[in-house]
Amino acid sequence: MRRVLLPHVVDDEPAPAGGVIRDFGGRSMGTSWSVRLVCAPEDACTHLQQGLQQQLDAVVAEMSHWESDSDLGRFNRADAGSWQQLPPAFFDVLAFALDVASASGGAYDPCAGALVNLWGFGPYGRFDQPDFVPPSAAQIGAAFASQPVLLERKGRRALQPGGVQLDLSAVAKGYSVDRLAYFLKTQGYAHCLVEVGGELRGAGVKPDGQPWWVALEQVADTAAPQPDELVLALHGLSVATSGDYRRYFELDGQRYSHTIDPRSGMPIANDLASVTVVHPQCMAADAWSTALTVLGCEHGLRLAEQQGLAVRFVVRQRDGGFTEHMSTHLRSMLDE
Repeated sequence: MRRVLLPHVVDDEPAPAGGVIRDFGGRSMGTSWSVRLVCAPEDACTHLQQGLQQQLDAVVAEMSHWESDSDLGRFNRADAGSWQQLPPAFFDVLAFALDVASASGGAYDPCAGALVNLWGFGPYGRFDQPDFVPPSAAQIGAAFASQPVLLERKGRRALQPGGVQLDLSAVAKGYSVDRLAYFLKTQGYAHCLVEVGGELRGAGVKPDGQPWWVALEQVADTAAPQPDELVLALHGLSVATSGDYRRYFELDGQRYSHTIDPRSGMPIANDLASVTVVHPQCMAADAWSTALTVLGCEHGLRLAEQQGLAVRFVVRQRDGGFTEHMSTHLRSMLDE
């Protein structure tokens, strides 16, 4: 049985008369991106391919922890106690990430890059290399930041307390989706579906007046029955999913997830299979899906209710099945 989720707010602006769909796409951040937009039949919009790619290249140049010469890479190498001037977008994304870190009690932390690297999910010392060895308790303890990163909002500066390794991978893709959607709007295209690495944002409608319909991601590593499909009208909304089936490695019969709990320094070991967040801002959906995954269903659902977030939790059962839990805000979107 297919279930439908509808937005609470609908913009009645129609698509261009006789509009057609144009498709664009490429590669960035180690993944693919795609854009579908509605334009007038005579509209020459081939220039958008380069413009969209340039927007993503700018994000990589500022916020990639894979590129040593990015602004983030330079921050990570900066001297202890030094204040670093950050580009406006980098500063805003970091500030938002730190706000989510505070609101989640540290379940998400953009300053936990050293822990991510230790567990082989960073740009070097990868878990899929033959010489990889999981870190010891002593190594994990040494990877915790001794002092926090401080921000000076007026001057858009950040303090490198010493040894902090920023990792914005749980928020930068979502930000990139928002940035592409904003770029299209500045170019006069208000009806579009934007995707980067599976994170999505929809605006406006298709030429037939229908919204951009997308199915919420299902757990990918099982043939066991799952909760009924949920289809979302992605109209003025974004969606992001974190799942334990995406990146992991197994050692001595134990699965190690790529999602690290910054509070313990260990990969998460709860029973969550996936967390999906629906939000107007894809950056927020991206960051919150990670934070709530770390918290687990019980604590995550409680925080989602406090924050007014639209969230779906899919929990693995010992018999191989799944149970589904929705926050009040997401349940109110169900077309019943």
